[in-house]
Amino acid sequence: MRIVLLGPPGAGKGTQAKAISKEIDVPHISTGDILRNEIKNGTELGKKAANFVESGKLVPDETIIEIIKSRIRSGELDRGFLMDGFPRNLKQAKMFSEMMEELNIKLDRVINIVVDENEVIRRLGNRRICSVCKSIFSIGDDGNNMKRCPKCGGLLLKRKDDSEDVIRHRLKVYESETKPLIDYYTDRGILVNVDGSGKEEEITGRILENT
Repeated sequence: MRIVLLGPPGAGKGTQAKAISKEIDVPHISTGDILRNEIKNGTELGKKAANFVESGKLVPDETIIEIIKSRIRSGELDRGFLMDGFPRNLKQAKMFSEMMEELNIKLDRVINIVVDENEVIRRLGNRRICSVCKSIFSIGDDGNNMKRCPKCGGLLLKRKDDSEDVIRHRLKVYESETKPLIDYYTDRGILVNVDGSGKEEEITGRILENT
């Protein structure tokens, strides 16, 4: 199975991607992770990407596509993949489709995790990150006085981009960039909307029912 996972910030894409990839036994591909790995390993594509990262610029779509193509050609993804974090907009989706056609493979499903805006704001507002091990936790609606990481004891911090104003801006950007992407995959007959409310295992079950 070759799957793309979509959803707004706070939809739990990363968490669900790990659970689903384990259940269906295909690699979880995060574009952020593969970019960092290419840079760390000093590959030609990694060096190209590093030039942009080090100058504070976004890595061009063409470079990301080349890195994904290289990963697919390596044979590591022969049994499929679950793509998380790419494509993010219509341009990227079209480039990704062209790349897949060039490699003579097809995308089987696009899962769109649907979460209410107020729920996204609540989730991200409750999110904390450990200052030491970088693990992420939810403090719960009552705050529950969780100030230290249960894994390493590091101080739990609220990220600047998890403030309500920033979250609302991110949701507007997501809506403007992703609506055409959702329509694009709907027209291709491979998009499925999945309710992203409830417990993590409930959402996982709904996604598995549609893969």
